[in-house]
Amino acid sequence: MGKENSKPTIVDVANLAGVSVGTVSKVINGKSVGESYQKKVKNAIRALNYKVNSYAQGLKASKTYTVVVIIPNTYHSFFGDVAHHLNVALTKRNYKMIMFCTEQNPDLEQDSIDLALQNKVDGIIGLTYNPNLVISENVPFVSIDRAISPSIPCVACDNFAGGQLAAEKFAELGCKRVLYLRKGSDLNNEPNKRKAGFENGCALKGLDYEVKMLSDEMGDSVYDFVPFIKSHIKKGKPDFDGIFCSTDSLLHIIKGEIEKMGLRVPEDIQMIGFDGVREHGFLEYTCSTIVQPVEAIAEMCVDLLLSDNMKTKPPLVCLPVTFAEGGTTR
Repeated sequence: MGKENSKPTIVDVANLAGVSVGTVSKVINGKSVGESYQKKVKNAIRALNYKVNSYAQGLKASKTYTVVVIIPNTYHSFFGDVAHHLNVALTKRNYKMIMFCTEQNPDLEQDSIDLALQNKVDGIIGLTYNPNLVISENVPFVSIDRAISPSIPCVACDNFAGGQLAAEKFAELGCKRVLYLRKGSDLNNEPNKRKAGFENGCALKGLDYEVKMLSDEMGDSVYDFVPFIKSHIKKGKPDFDGIFCSTDSLLHIIKGEIEKMGLRVPEDIQMIGFDGVREHGFLEYTCSTIVQPVEAIAEMCVDLLLSDNMKTKPPLVCLPVTFAEGGTTR
């Protein structure tokens, strides 16, 4: 076969870019080099249509350059957003993402971890709910929203601060009596801190409040909130003027039920959710909400997973939240 038909090599890329083979290797492996060198190498790679042999690259480095991501599903906007930003963060570092959707099935979560180990991936990032999850100590693992063990880093937003911020916003907006509605897992995970933060914020601001909790594990339905809300409405008038929902998706369901009762949002009742869901993923916020820094969460997860020394990693990283107006507050 003539040379004109042979595949370009890393040496060809280096020659065309006018840099060393070592510099090309650094760019390919996502390591830091000067911006001008990086541009030259990437232009040469495109010009030559050079393809990195990930398998051979992995053999030399004892890596596969693949990471498994375990999430409950992709139809929930927040989980889909997490998956997107994790994929972006991994791609920037020349890693491939393998995703498992478990539908919060404990057995599927464990199966996903076992299957990941069989494929010798370089690590796992998991948003899991199995209380008895078994993770080998020598497997790089980063958890989202749930502290599994002191040796496994957990990355989350500051849920306590988010709950407190919601209470402070209600007080600023003139609310006097508010409800907190939450449906979720009974696990002792980070999102459960939203309730404590909200209660603390209400106490600081002098807000009267009431809490209603429903459990995923008990099979409760979000519509079980309806009788509770109706019990606080007398002759068409609610005895509360604000509702804090533990997620944006819960807010939208409750808003629909409230409007069926002849009440208006935000004129009669103001509402704040949690997550920061946007229309079509990037447009306007779907409701007034406590915004999770999803991109920063993803970047932190990947940085922790791919760092060299797991033993020096913090057991919990909490990232700051913000409030965004989205039409359900005045």
